[in-house]
Amino acid sequence: MAAAARLRRRLLLAVPWRWRCSPRRGSAAVPSAGQIRAAFLRFFEERHGHRRLPSAPVRPRGDPRLLFVNAGMNQFKPIFLGTVHPRSELAQHRRVVNSQKCVRAGGKHNDLEDVGRDTYHHTFFEMLGNWSFGDYFKEEACSMAWELLTEVYEIPRDRLYVTYFGGDPSLGLSADEECRDVWLRLGVPASHVLPFPLKDNFWEMGDTGPCGPCTEIHYDHVGRGRNAAALVNQGSPDVVEIWNLVFMQYSREVEGNLLPLPQHHVDTGMGLERLVTVLQNKRSNYDTDLFTPILDAIHKGCRAPRYQGLVGDADAGRVNMAYRVVADHVRTLCVCITDGIYPGFSGAELVLRRILRRAVRFCSEVLQAPPGLLASLVPSVVEVLGDAYPELTRNANQIKDIINENEAAFLSSLERGRRIIERTVQQMEPSTYFPAEVAWSLYGSLGFPLDLIDLMLEEKGISLDSAAFNELALEDAKRKAGGPQAGQPGSTNTHLDVHSLAWLQTSKVPATDDSPKYAYRLGQQGQYEFSPCQATVLMLYRDQSLHKEVGAGQRCGVILDRTNFYAEQGGQDSDQGYMIRLGQQDVLFPVESVHLCGGYVIHEVTAVETLRAGDQVQLFVDEAQRLACMTNHTATHLLNFALRRVLGDSTEQRGSHVTAQRLRFDFDTKGHVTVEQLQQVEQVVQDLIQKNEVVYMAEVPLTQARRVQGLRAVDEGYPDPVRIVSLGVPVENVLTCDSEAAMQTSVELCCGTHLLQTGSVEDLAIISERQLVKGISRVIAVTGGQAKEAREVGQCLATEVDSVSLRMKQRITSIPEMQNLSKEVGQLIKVVASAAMPQWQRKELQTVLKALQRTANTAIKKLELQQAEKAAQILLAKYCNQPVIIDTVAADSLSILMKVVNQLCNKSPGTSVLLLSPQASGEVLCACQVSKNCIPTFSAADWAMAVCTQMEGKAGGSPIVAKGSGNARGMQGALTTALEFAQSKLML
Repeated sequence: MAAAARLRRRLLLAVPWRWRCSPRRGSAAVPSAGQIRAAFLRFFEERHGHRRLPSAPVRPRGDPRLLFVNAGMNQFKPIFLGTVHPRSELAQHRRVVNSQKCVRAGGKHNDLEDVGRDTYHHTFFEMLGNWSFGDYFKEEACSMAWELLTEVYEIPRDRLYVTYFGGDPSLGLSADEECRDVWLRLGVPASHVLPFPLKDNFWEMGDTGPCGPCTEIHYDHVGRGRNAAALVNQGSPDVVEIWNLVFMQYSREVEGNLLPLPQHHVDTGMGLERLVTVLQNKRSNYDTDLFTPILDAIHKGCRAPRYQGLVGDADAGRVNMAYRVVADHVRTLCVCITDGIYPGFSGAELVLRRILRRAVRFCSEVLQAPPGLLASLVPSVVEVLGDAYPELTRNANQIKDIINENEAAFLSSLERGRRIIERTVQQMEPSTYFPAEVAWSLYGSLGFPLDLIDLMLEEKGISLDSAAFNELALEDAKRKAGGPQAGQPGSTNTHLDVHSLAWLQTSKVPATDDSPKYAYRLGQQGQYEFSPCQATVLMLYRDQSLHKEVGAGQRCGVILDRTNFYAEQGGQDSDQGYMIRLGQQDVLFPVESVHLCGGYVIHEVTAVETLRAGDQVQLFVDEAQRLACMTNHTATHLLNFALRRVLGDSTEQRGSHVTAQRLRFDFDTKGHVTVEQLQQVEQVVQDLIQKNEVVYMAEVPLTQARRVQGLRAVDEGYPDPVRIVSLGVPVENVLTCDSEAAMQTSVELCCGTHLLQTGSVEDLAIISERQLVKGISRVIAVTGGQAKEAREVGQCLATEVDSVSLRMKQRITSIPEMQNLSKEVGQLIKVVASAAMPQWQRKELQTVLKALQRTANTAIKKLELQQAEKAAQILLAKYCNQPVIIDTVAADSLSILMKVVNQLCNKSPGTSVLLLSPQASGEVLCACQVSKNCIPTFSAADWAMAVCTQMEGKAGGSPIVAKGSGNARGMQGALTTALEFAQSKLML
């Protein structure tokens, strides 16, 4: 206790009063998490001259390969990759320190499923880090780390163990003895300095790029004078890694080889949660003051016993697991929502939606908490993290509103899903699988994450029929992808055959009234409100025949007397959702697609229970998917108008397709759309969005509609009356005689569902434009947040291209450096070609990159020729007019070696040449050329094969020219073999 008190006093002295944590957060005996974090930042900032930077948002900026920022180094990747703009603020950094907000959920680094099962996994965590960009290296980095841990934090030295890279012969990498010796000089006992292989102590950013050896610092929780070296890196909870220091000194090339970086960097990361656990003398992260205020708030808001830190079988009813899940997830929700990631339906937003629903489920099912508990924890999270990240304090109310809104939606679904599972289990035979079609209904209709379904079933001791579920998922994926005959009637349950259609008509079965699909309005808060719809099942359709009854588990088409579902037509995807039988709220029939045939709307469903004609049902549209389609359909009209405005009135629509994810638009054009025209089109659309024009819609007689001047219509049959959609001008105005209002805005015949005001589109970015055939072009565009993200990606890539362009203009005399630059250009060409970004910007960057590639290739050839010529001159002087030249030369590549051989033979036609070039990797390159005077007695291919075989390698070529490679261990013998082979063939 005395040592802990001294540490707290030392931290208080090191941290200005304004940074000190509230007395509520720490006891008199131990430092608080806030003090520990502040001491780290202050140590590097004031004692070692680092620049303190704020945490980057957890939403990656312009990096489409990441869902979340998952490490402290993410924001510095342009520096490590060399893509940072030389005149940017980022390029000026030499020493940096910060505490970075990180999320690991989804993607490559995914801790979501482990959270709650143990006491140390988290989806959100803080990474304390210090960086050197071409400044200090191993000596200083290790020294600073040791000083902070042992002198400032006063961690006992005998509890610390350090690891270093033990080398890898397969890569030609020796042990990092430099790092080992640094630790020994700092006074770390040799028994506490441990070598480990590549998988433990060599860090790589990805498959290619900067990498290097690392040294880790581990802490023994037990201590008491024991030697715990045998437990390091063995997964023991008693000996844990607390700090990783990465020394970036290599670059992993596309071919897999390692090249030294021109500039060395240091990247360190220490998880705050683990450090606080050590300094507060705890064994669990959840027992520190980063979590205890949240756990206390959970206890106050639920009916469960107080948190006890139990895990596994000791945790009866998984109550303690639930505490950990909720505490962790609410931290993640607060940070993500503050940084602009909201629960949604794709990418990071979908992951966050799953996190929220997992937390809600544990609140409701395990902790028996009333609705609203999750949002009520926000003030506790702000109390813990608000000083370090003040944006949390500013956005606290917004965070609570978003959590409450999403929780309310899911609680309704959760309760219904629980009842469905309960009732289904009661009806199941013993020792059988849970039916896949019910699970699919929960997954598709109520938005249940599959892991929650599995968890609920696991608690009941039963399993899901995974094979059948995966089959349903595969069918759904094929259907969404369009299948082998996209756009053609592909289901026998949704497209009425001629006989069934005739029977319905002759039997006077009324056509489906689908006018309720237009029954929606804007609420007081600006949100769209969709009216419910009640209907009667008229007939069921399956396997090309009509039925009055369909059994459970069967897929069929349901014909109703009325519906609020939008059937696929007019280029717009159909709605999805579900229907329930009146008076039986727990039975969901998922509606997977909707089609219109002969006036009848057919809803494709999987019958969870027997469905009969005459059943009364209530219909629920997937509102998020519908709203996304409405947004993209209105944006399609804006795009159509803008294209005609920019490209001319002769521009006509040739087709379109609207989905929840994007919009596609085909139109006739006289030539390729230029970069300037794409920019102008986007600007016209932006102007219409900014004006927030009202979208007017009305049905009018077809003959009257066709008289409207400037009307946009495609070559297809329209119903009569027909629906007119007009932006900014009431329909009655465009219908008046001689009105030219439609010439100045978008007026179209359209049966689709639309926004009520254009401002809801928010943004539009054209991310693809290409010619399908001569005279017809296709554009693909995204709207809203996707458009914003596309622009961010485009800006990020533009910055990278600018950086490469500037470096290309510098005088580069090194072939490897120019080759690396050429590879970087090649990688950028691939990324720019595939990234979702504004098409006009893609075209601009592709033009620049194409020129850069030409420049780089020309420069490489020029440098190779210069190097080859220089080497050839030296060898000619050394072997003047000799019939055979056999030697070793320095060459950066086989291409250069071949050029040296070729120049020698050109300048001395009667000479046969074989050259070897040892490489840093341990490989030896071989190139040879035989004088034509020596053919066919002397073959270059045989010569190279004999030499490379001696080096345990391979070779190939023609009688005149050949090349190959081998191992350096056999090089001296290979030179002897080369001479003996030539002497035997030439009788020298």
